[in-house]
Amino acid sequence: MKLLLTDAGVTNPSIQAALLDLLGKPIAGCTALCIPTAAYGHPHVSPDKPVAFVSGTGGNPMTELGWRSVGLLELTALPSIDRERWVAWVREADVLLVNGGDALYLAHWMRESGLADLLPELPDLVYVGFSAGSMAMTPRIGEFFVEWQPPAGGDETLGFVDFSIFPHLNSEGLAHNTIANAEKWAADIGGPAYAIDNETALSVAGGKVSVISEGTWRLFNA
Repeated sequence: MKLLLTDAGVTNPSIQAALLDLLGKPIAGCTALCIPTAAYGHPHVSPDKPVAFVSGTGGNPMTELGWRSVGLLELTALPSIDRERWVAWVREADVLLVNGGDALYLAHWMRESGLADLLPELPDLVYVGFSAGSMAMTPRIGEFFVEWQPPAGGDETLGFVDFSIFPHLNSEGLAHNTIANAEKWAADIGGPAYAIDNETALSVAGGKVSVISEGTWRLFNA
């Protein structure tokens, strides 16, 4: 699996170029599955937000990029569907487009659905997340971002990468997402951690991490 972990979607030409590089072919030739699940876990997200993500009207460019086809994969529904059916859908996809919301809720349902166990078997699949969709792939999110409480507690996520992410740096409407708070958060995280803004993404392929940015970012605990 190859990862493009964004703050706010494919927001600029540099991030789109990185996406094309990971895909290895034009967007118009790719099949996408979008995963809205994370939105339902966040207490401040209203039900219009998953619709906006799926329809491509939410201002976080992902589903509207011109894919050959876009399907909907709702993780909370997967336990009630024959496993062979949905596994085939994922195996046939070129890319997963993963919504923001609550990272712990998303990580929980990636485990419960079985998707987290399947992903390591798919080396050519490209995973594109924004906000919580990106944070779920890290080892932990830090208490700063805990909203929904998982059954076992804690702030641990899936650990597909070895760094954590502080998103929406200096974002309008998120007064607490400052560089000063990012520094405090990173001190608690302890391990490698990136603070990124909405013009920044992290590309991960073949064990190499690349920062793709037309904005502001910072690496802590290098």
